[in-house]
Amino acid sequence: MNTELLKELAIANRILFNEGVLDGFGHISVRNPEDSTRFFIARTMAPALVTPDDIVEVDLDGVVHDSQGRKTYTERYIHSEIYRARPDVHAIVHSHSPSVIPFGVTGYQLRPICHMSGFLGATTPVYEIRDFIGETSDLLVRSQKLGRTLADTLGKATVALMRGHGSVAVGESIKQAVYRAIYTENNARLQLQAAPLGNINFLTEGEAQATSAMNDEHLDRPWQLWKRRALEASQ
Repeated sequence: MNTELLKELAIANRILFNEGVLDGFGHISVRNPEDSTRFFIARTMAPALVTPDDIVEVDLDGVVHDSQGRKTYTERYIHSEIYRARPDVHAIVHSHSPSVIPFGVTGYQLRPICHMSGFLGATTPVYEIRDFIGETSDLLVRSQKLGRTLADTLGKATVALMRGHGSVAVGESIKQAVYRAIYTENNARLQLQAAPLGNINFLTEGEAQATSAMNDEHLDRPWQLWKRRALEASQ
């Protein structure tokens, strides 16, 4: 295993907890750069407690490959099927960040309200699990079939909401996926704050593309800040 990559994945878990995106639940994965048919993700545990030693390897069928026989999250199929459908994706965050939830249950679209969240684009798709499994599910993506339907809903977008559940954010790297997950929550909070004040002047599609490209050039700046804060918080 790539030791440095596993360290980065472990600190990403802590960053996402510290920044209010993950709590006792949620997860982040990274594709294995040496084998695109596998990815790394923590064993079943709270994200803030993850260390490099807690990370296991999973294939695109959702099978865990671990010499210690440890298990990972039930919703590993979120990751396996998005990786299968999107060769461009190398990291995925699934969270239940609170400000995002209202947008998946009201029909009120999550759209970029500031230049830091241009990656959201013109629309953010919403995954409706009832369409695929009926009205008595626990809302968890616990099979390859459901993972495929979520990946289809995501399409080429960077973020998809999951009705009554949370969201997924994808990226070309751990840093980009973490950035997008954090600023999806930030954008949702700002949009909720702005809505009662009147009509919102959202970013245009062109502005969204331009700001997203600009921010991708500076991912290490917030990453270093978030990393320091997470490490200090864990001392």
